[in-house]
Amino acid sequence: MKHHIKQNLRKYFIMGSQNCTIDPTEILESAAEAGITAFQFREKGPKSLTGHAKLELGKQLRDICRRHHIPFIVNDDIDLVTPLDADGIHVGQDDQSVEELRKMFPTKIIGLSVSNPYEVEKSPLQLVDYIGAGPIYATSTKTDAKTPVGAEWITTLRKQFPDLPIVGIGGINTENALPVIDAGADGVSFISAITAANDINLAVQRL
Repeated sequence: MKHHIKQNLRKYFIMGSQNCTIDPTEILESAAEAGITAFQFREKGPKSLTGHAKLELGKQLRDICRRHHIPFIVNDDIDLVTPLDADGIHVGQDDQSVEELRKMFPTKIIGLSVSNPYEVEKSPLQLVDYIGAGPIYATSTKTDAKTPVGAEWITTLRKQFPDLPIVGIGGINTENALPVIDAGADGVSFISAITAANDINLAVQRL
């Protein structure tokens, strides 16, 4: 399982309708064809969908992932995991605790965001399948993003946890993805690198 997760983290696309200027299903379809390896449905923040509309979009995006054999992960919304039959859930430090999640979803992929050594120390990493470490760079997509930690932090984490699947998060684009991989991350996650790309196929290749 863990080895497989590492491969799935390589090109980890995160998106909700609020990130898109065109139909999100079109963007995901193009990104899936271009070679993303995981997808996280993150429908939150200004202009995001709620209720039935959110669920319907989630189903459409999940179906695209299924067709392309890409893990479909929901961001932090436990009420979506079962109705969307998601492959996993990703949470931050202030969301539902990992201990509770593991009891609720014993077989699902669980990812956890960590942004500093203190959070790493107090997180039950033995219960998660991967961590999202960052923000590596400054990001404009999240209004509440924390201070950038730089790719060096990935190197530190990799030394500390040689076998833990790690994906870099925050401000990663086609120009700066490589240093994150070189620092020891199994993969990179990105939003606007794809949603704002003129050529999605080229963008995914360059990530």
